[in-house]
Amino acid sequence: MAVLRIAVAQGVGKNDSPDGDSIREQGRRVRELMGLAADGDARLVLFTEGALSGYPDKRRMSSDPHRLAESDWSRVDWQVLAAERQQTIERAGELGLWTVVGSVHREPGPERPFNSLYVISDGGLLVARYDKRYLSNTESSFMYAAGDHATVFSVDGLRFGCALCIEARMSQVFIEYESLGADCVLLASYSDGLAAESLDDRRPLAHALLTEMWIAFAVPGVAPGTVTSGVAAPDDRWLARGKPDGTPQVVFADLDPDNRAMHAGYDSGRAWLARHREAVTTPQP
Repeated sequence: MAVLRIAVAQGVGKNDSPDGDSIREQGRRVRELMGLAADGDARLVLFTEGALSGYPDKRRMSSDPHRLAESDWSRVDWQVLAAERQQTIERAGELGLWTVVGSVHREPGPERPFNSLYVISDGGLLVARYDKRYLSNTESSFMYAAGDHATVFSVDGLRFGCALCIEARMSQVFIEYESLGADCVLLASYSDGLAAESLDDRRPLAHALLTEMWIAFAVPGVAPGTVTSGVAAPDDRWLARGKPDGTPQVVFADLDPDNRAMHAGYDSGRAWLARHREAVTTPQP
């Protein structure tokens, strides 16, 4: 199987009100970093949670200014967000770059929106969407609807799964993707804590080691010293990490399933696990 280069972005993402000006700025930065990823010969680029829309603060979105209450989603400039999404889709087609980018997503009707990842093909088509399934207490109480299914797609023979933020604490999410034959999970998170005080960038390494998949990890990284983006390998190391200087950037990693040093368990552990799983689930005569 051929080597596939992926990119993970950082230096984009706002915890702010999703007004038109803010969304336009986010879209501009996303497309600028898409260009850098394409210039580095990446086939796919991953952006953080809410990269396109912003990741709106729960108190700013509250319909009651004096307490946490149901979010007022009329504060989102949905028309501008739709325009920025379309420009991003078209840019992916122009660059020939698979693009996975976080955004608030609204379906027609009165229901709450989803916290989503858009999967855009290198042909400039929106081919899939992942809606966050495991929500925080605040998200489930006041903000989002929960998704109900995993999302897996293929690029050049490798299979990718999608996950968002707090789902990094849910081992079942990554176990499920391994059972679905994913080679890499794209984990987008609005993790903006100080790297010295956070465990958020340890979890991708743990999931990669235990499931023998690559884990691409995208965070905002907009402030110096905060958690940075990267790609974790199954042999308990980072293939790539962003610089902790707060600058917009992309980092690159080459996913090579034929290189055991890069993907140590690809031909042993996962193959054994698949055989064991089949034996357990196959009815005996």
